[in-house]
Amino acid sequence: MSDKNGTVGGKPDVEALREDIKQTRAELGETVQALAAKADVKARAKEQVEVTKANVKAQVHDATEKVRAAAGSAATVASEKVAVASEKVRAATSQAGDKVALAQDKVRESGALDKAGEAREQVRRNPIPFAAVVAAGAALVGIILIVRGRRK
Repeated sequence: MSDKNGTVGGKPDVEALREDIKQTRAELGETVQALAAKADVKARAKEQVEVTKANVKAQVHDATEKVRAAAGSAATVASEKVAVASEKVRAATSQAGDKVALAQDKVRESGALDKAGEAREQVRRNPIPFAAVVAAGAALVGIILIVRGRRK
């Protein structure tokens, strides 16, 4: 039978030994590279920095997208509110115009403008009664002030 080297009768097979050595060298090379990578603090720090940079860039991109979405929705809401407000202003303006027109009609119907015009013409024709009314009013105000001054 063969022993653990794969030889028959106790003599090692040269080819099998060479293959075994070759495999051991390859495994040893991989182990040395792994140990060197673990021992290379500078390279590991650079890798960690690159990973952290990638994470931060992703977070910034996500935050930027969220801000853009929020700004877009805020602009939409604002434009909708402006449209509603402008419609309310239009309606109020229309109502105010209607009320002014109604008031003008009522003034015309009541004849207040005609009466005011007649009073103006009467004062122009005969200013003395108007001046007498103004003088009487001034005298009344003067008397009231004098009486109040004496009471104090």
